[in-house]
Order: sequence, then structure tokens, then C-alpha cells
Amino acid sequence: MRKRETGLSRRRLLAGSGLAIGAAAMTQVVAAQDAQTDEPPTDPDFHDPDETTAAQVQSPPAPEPMQPGGMDWTWVRGQWALDWSLVDLSAMLFASNPRIVRNAIDRHRQGLDASPVTYLESRNRPLQNAARAAAGQYFGVAADNIALCESTTSGIGLLYSGLDIRYGQEVLTTTHDYYVTHESLRLTALKRGGTMRKISLFDRSEMATTAQIVGRLAANIRPETRVLALTWVHSSTGLKMPIRAIADMLAPINAARLPHEKVLFCVDGVHGFGVENTTLPELGCDFLVAGCHKWLFGPRGTGVVFGTPYGWSRVTPTVPSFLAPNAYGAWLGNYDPGPTTGARMTPGGFKAFEHVWAITEAFQFHGMVGKAAIEARTRMLATRLKIALAQMPHIRLRTPMDPGLSAGIVAFDVDGLSADGVVRRLRRLNIIGSAAPYATRHVRLTPSMRNTVEDVDYAIGALARIKG
Repeated sequence: MRKRETGLSRRRLLAGSGLAIGAAAMTQVVAAQDAQTDEPPTDPDFHDPDETTAAQVQSPPAPEPMQPGGMDWTWVRGQWALDWSLVDLSAMLFASNPRIVRNAIDRHRQGLDASPVTYLESRNRPLQNAARAAAGQYFGVAADNIALCESTTSGIGLLYSGLDIRYGQEVLTTTHDYYVTHESLRLTALKRGGTMRKISLFDRSEMATTAQIVGRLAANIRPETRVLALTWVHSSTGLKMPIRAIADMLAPINAARLPHEKVLFCVDGVHGFGVENTTLPELGCDFLVAGCHKWLFGPRGTGVVFGTPYGWSRVTPTVPSFLAPNAYGAWLGNYDPGPTTGARMTPGGFKAFEHVWAITEAFQFHGMVGKAAIEARTRMLATRLKIALAQMPHIRLRTPMDPGLSAGIVAFDVDGLSADGVVRRLRRLNIIGSAAPYATRHVRLTPSMRNTVEDVDYAIGALARIKG
């Protein structure tokens, strides 16, 4: 096998095979990093009226990604600085960054430490817009329809607090969704006067079907339903919701409604984002929110909100933006800044800019490996684990076997033991897993592209011996 270099040069990132982020976006990043500002701008958001906008740094169509069989997974694994004495099967929780992301963070941190004001003035808006362009290239969304945030939680909070759900209107969600969705919707209902209704979509997650899920949702869409709030991949059981089928079910319902009465389809997408080889248009929802520090392995404390033009028309910002080009002008001129956009939904304020700016490199890395290769690798490892666990009489698998209804999370129970007890036993064997933080807790192992077949087989062997 041809030896691959472990370093990632600027030239390789611009021209390397399999790169899924176009050269135009990278040119914008390089120009921003090399820029020198003769005079400081006058606005606190460091806005130059002649500065490049997000729309202007969108990438051209990406080259064909590498085929799954052509990737050197040993090289991929070598991009991380993990403690390899541990078998880390916890990709769904909190990311360790690959080398390209670590280097970008370090480079920006050094620049900020050397001259925080001048480095920020010359780079902030171009690099945030370059990150939005890279995210858009990755997920099939115009950069101007993307907001940056700090996590899935912050993005969900921003989105749902921006909904206008009034008395007599409701948000429909499920009993299977996470605390963040439920609490954000509860707080919005308290402020706005609308209601939140939860329904169950299945009796047993491992036996759920697309027809059952879509049927129960269709039967519960009421005239007063204005928002459908779901999760792409449930962090409790690993069940992957059939988002496209649900969007298709909603289409004829919405076609018969006035624009302001349509059912807005919002998705917490963090556990599919970075795994599934798809785009927002292919999924068909109006919004998808995801942290970048889980399966994308991006900088910690970063996230994205993808929206459609119609979706943005239905929400209002909560936190003042520093990124929107006319933010300060509207304030100083005392006029309405206009419709909601991804930039206006991006919270302003001073933050860990070295992390925000390095989001671009996370998308570059996924582009180099290839979305199809990452999906195939993750599914292969997860399926290997599920098949083995399903054959153990003392273990009950909670994740569907069907890859159409599952992604990278593998959830299960061990007879006679609590989920936390199993996690503790695994830790003593140097296997890092987690327990789902729900009323009913399950053990979760989440293999990713940085894992090996040997990692999965070691965990399988351990679980064969862990009994109540």
C-alpha cells in the first residue's frame, strides 16, 4: 500500500484528490489569513463595507469524492492524537480533533495571542463566512442560509425560541426526543402562548418501521399544528428517523395550507450529521441543527443551523448578530434590518474565535475522506457490532438492524445490570462507552471512522463476558 503523508499542506488541501470543499472557499480562507488591514474599521463587529459576504465565498461544485474502497483507514486513524491504549467508542459525545483541525486552532490561537485586535479585525467576518460556505458545500445549502452557533443545544434554543407559536397553535414532538428539544419547546410555549404535544411513534425501537413512524405522525397532524420537531438519530436508542419519508408525508398537507399555517419541519440532526451521506434538500426538512464537535470531529464549542428560505421566514433572531452586514447600520440608522437570514441568526459577541474559524478545516477533512466512505465505514462497524450483540442471549439490542433506520449509535441492555454498571465494567477494560441520559437508560457504543474492526471485536469479546 502506498505510504501516505501525515501532514496536510495548504497546497494539498487546495488541490488534493477527494477534496469536497471547492477551491474558491479555500482561496477565501487563505486570503483572510494573509490579509493585512492598514486602518481599523469603525464598527465594533469589524465590518468593512467592501468585505466579502457569505454568498460570494460559496464553493463551486465539488469534485467526485473518493470511493469507500480507496481509503487508507490506517492513515485516517493516524490523524488523531488519542490515547490508543483505550478503545474509544464514544464518538457521539465529544470530539477529539484530527490533525488539520488542531493545527488550524493552534494557528489562530497564536495569531490572537500575538495581536488579538488586529488579527480579529482582519479575519473574523471572512473566516466565519468561509466556515458557512464550507458547511454549505458539505450539506447542499447556500451559505447565506446557514447560521453558526456553539452547539446543538444552543442552536435548538435559538431556533425554537424564534418560533411564533401563539394561543390555539401547537408544536408536535415525540416522547422519544431529548431534554433539549422538550425544554426549548416548553419555554417557547410559556413565552408565546402556544402548546407542545408529545406522542409515541413506536412501542419497541428495535422493531420500529418507517410505515409505523410515518403513520403515527400523519395521524397526529392537526389543523392547529404549526411545527413538527423531531430528532434525526435518537441518542437513546440509535433509531434513525426516516426524515425524507416524513417530509413527503407533510408535503400534501402543507400544499393545502396558507404559507403562515404550514407545518414547519425542524430536526435535531447531530447524530446523523457527519455520518450520513446526504444533504438538507435530500432530507426535505426546513431546519436541521447540529453541533460540529461530535461525528464531524470539528472544533469544540461549534455548531450549525441549516435552514431553507421558507424556514428563515418563520423565525426571528434572539441574540444580536455581529455577522449580518447591516447589523450596526440598522441600529445606528434606526431602521429594520430586514428578513431573518443565517447571518442574522448567528449570535454576536466575542467568543473562542480560533475554534469558530477552524470549522472550515473539519469540513475539509470530511471532504478528503469522502462522505460516502465515512458512511460506509461507520455502517460497517456498527452493523458488525449489532450482529454480534443480537446473538448474545444476555443482551437486548435496542437499535434497529436496518441501516435505513440506524446510523452509528448502537444501544443495548445487559440482563441483570444497569446501563451505568455496564459502562463502568467496560471502562475497567479500557473501553469507552456511555449510558443514555434518559428515564430509561441504555448502554451506547458508537464506532466511527477512526475505529478499527479490532476495536469492535475487542468490545464484542468484553460484552460476551459481562453478565449480571
